[in-house]
Formats: sequence, structure tokens, C-alpha cells
Amino acid sequence: MGTEDKFSNKAEELKGRAKENIGEATGDEELRAEGRADQTEGGLKQAGEKVKDAGKKVKDAFKK
Repeated sequence: MGTEDKFSNKAEELKGRAKENIGEATGDEELRAEGRADQTEGGLKQAGEKVKDAGKKVKDAFKK
């Protein structure tokens, strides 16, 4: 679940970057905004995965 989610989140962020760049090149403000939103969403999901990973490490440390 974790690695697949991380890959998916990064792909979403990259897709957003592409949309933003295309929107900028064509003057399409709506596409630029959509791209920025996709990047933000992907970044937030990545941050959530990092928090889950850190929580798992803490949990594992107490099991030892």
C-alpha cells in the first residue's frame, strides 16, 4: 500500500506540474490553477504518507 500510494501521489504532482506549464504556455489560467491544485493535493498526500511512516517507526521502536 505505501509504495504504491507514494508513486501515485508523485505521479499526481508531476501531472499537475505539466498542466500548470501547459496552461502557462497557452495562457489558460484555468488549466494553470488546476495544475497547481493537483500539485498541492499530491504533495499533501505525500506528507500524509510520511506521517504514517514515522508513526510506524515509532510503533516498531516500542515493540523492541
